[in-house]
Amino acid sequence: MAGLGTRLLPATKSQPKEMLPVARKPIVQYVAEELVKNQIENMLFVTGRGKTSIENHFDSDVDLMRLLTDGKKEDLLDELKFEEMAAHIFYTRQRVQRGLGDAILCGEVFAGENPFVVALGDSILGMNGSSMCVTRMSDLFTSLRASCVIAVEEVPLEETCHYGIVDPGEGEGDWVRIRNLVEKPDPASAPSRLAVAGRYAFSPIIFDMIRRVKPDKRGEIQLTDAIQLLCDEGKRVIALKLPKQDKRYDIGNFPSYFETFVEFALADPLYGPDLKRRLQELLRE
Repeated sequence: MAGLGTRLLPATKSQPKEMLPVARKPIVQYVAEELVKNQIENMLFVTGRGKTSIENHFDSDVDLMRLLTDGKKEDLLDELKFEEMAAHIFYTRQRVQRGLGDAILCGEVFAGENPFVVALGDSILGMNGSSMCVTRMSDLFTSLRASCVIAVEEVPLEETCHYGIVDPGEGEGDWVRIRNLVEKPDPASAPSRLAVAGRYAFSPIIFDMIRRVKPDKRGEIQLTDAIQLLCDEGKRVIALKLPKQDKRYDIGNFPSYFETFVEFALADPLYGPDLKRRLQELLRE
């Protein structure tokens, strides 16, 4: 959670973009619930200045639960069951905003000598965070003895300038080896249309690579550069292609946020049908 969310101002002036609501839940709740579905038992949130609402959201609110219980509002109590999710949650702070690579370095003590998964807090995979991609990534990581596995999605050629794009090598089925990783290439020179999709599995060796990366012109440590060092040194870096049902919802700007909110709201079993009818009326006016 290394970004400041400036492309979503003023909505993110006093709250982190990860806490913006998408239909009934904040974005980060979808991400956390996805990880639990994928058998992730320990989560570390890397937060920073202005992001304490994330910690508050996952804390148990005894007073609110008592109020709802006394008011016999069992349906609303059900909405708080995420507080009991089967995972241990920890927090640390990135004291200075120095990019995604630096944010991951904040988790070195937490990960220790163990492989670990990184899930960006502004990206939802699959409708309602239903993706099981992290499980597949973990299996590939083990079976291929990889140093890094990255989830990727195919994007239109003209949109490659917005993403980290992989230069694919040999592979099999839904995975390919990554030869190089290019950050936001011009469409004319993009090595493929496979864009990094906000989920990573790493060996602890990534921490050494991050420490070797020099800050960019904005003073940020880019994770892409650290992964490129793995490729340069012949480490096994793998890209796993997302299946169609695991559409990535990247909440990085207002157009994608609006589209995601509407799509999730329309899929709501209780309110979706009425919303669809109302939208059809508005579009006819």
